[in-house]
Amino acid sequence: MIGTLNALIDLVDRNTDEPIDLAGFARSHGTTEYHLRRMFASLAGMPFSEYVRRRRMTLAATDLVSSDTGLLDLAVCYGYSSVEAFGRAFRSVHGVSPSDVRAHGGPFVTQAVLRFRLTVEGSRPMDVTITDRPAFVLAGHAAQVPLIYEGVNPHIQQHIASIAPEEHARLKSLNDTEPAGILAVTAGSEPDAPEGTPITYLHGVALQADSTVPEDLSSIPVSAGAWATFRSSGPFPQTLQETWAATATEWFPSNPWRLRPGPTFVRYLELTGSHADAEIWMPVERS
Repeated sequence: MIGTLNALIDLVDRNTDEPIDLAGFARSHGTTEYHLRRMFASLAGMPFSEYVRRRRMTLAATDLVSSDTGLLDLAVCYGYSSVEAFGRAFRSVHGVSPSDVRAHGGPFVTQAVLRFRLTVEGSRPMDVTITDRPAFVLAGHAAQVPLIYEGVNPHIQQHIASIAPEEHARLKSLNDTEPAGILAVTAGSEPDAPEGTPITYLHGVALQADSTVPEDLSSIPVSAGAWATFRSSGPFPQTLQETWAATATEWFPSNPWRLRPGPTFVRYLELTGSHADAEIWMPVERS
């Protein structure tokens, strides 16, 4: 995966005038677009589309100050059909217009070429279990919330607080399959969604595929397949988020598995104040 990501980075600079065929690239490297986008965003800290835009606008700024190429020709060179669209993309990255940079030489922002490396430390073994599960349904109370990668998500907290205590007991009584207990489910976002993107958060339980879901509850069907379950124990939410990040930086690059489309969720085994014992469930397939 590290080699594949670096090959993708090289492709970005070689193809500045047309969209990157990420699906085709993923197939040619024995992986999927979904997994590639998730790994890129997790390791780079930005979606692939954002890196492409920043990198192309960096190269465009260099051309502006070092050549007299017309703006329309530059727009076409970097994949835009009009000067206006090129100008909007340029300003979104640099905060100034192409004409300002041409006239004054800057200032403009540069996006360096990324290079992915796998650092093997071995300081923290990851406790993971791979299981095959039949199709099931996630049912519970859902809400649209903004995606937040670090710290407590106050929108999720507010949603959970709005659920009456007796409703938690009812949800547990509906749970008729593994994984057992209340689950914190996230779904409905692109694999490389930036922070702030609306996602679906569902506070609910797992039901068998043929179980009846009460009409007042939302549901998410889950296809049969393999699941990687990562155990996390420590200060909440820091340890949980660090474990989530380590799946991308340590586990997936070192193991013959990749993510497949589907919801991810957390099963809390114990949550007391600022400490949590939990499991992160991710849908996976052999790579």
